Amino acid sequence: MTDESVLRIAAICAVLSIVEDNAQDSSRIGRQPGPVWTQDHIRINTGKNSLMNRKSSRSPWR
Repeated sequence: MTDESVLRIAAICAVLSIVEDNAQDSSRIGRQPGPVWTQDHIRINTGKNSLMNRKSSRSPWR
C-alpha cells in the first residue's frame, strides 16, 4: 500500500469513529428506561405499583 492509501484509510476510520460516538443508535433508544415520569406511568398502566411505592418498599425504615 502506498502512503496515500494508508492515510485515506486512517481518515475514513477517524470519521466513522466520530460519527459512531455522536450518533445515537436507533435500536437502543427503545430500550432506555426514560424519565422517571414515564417509568411511573408505564408501571401504573401495566397494573404494577407506582415507582414511589416500589422504591420505598425495598428497604425498611430504621
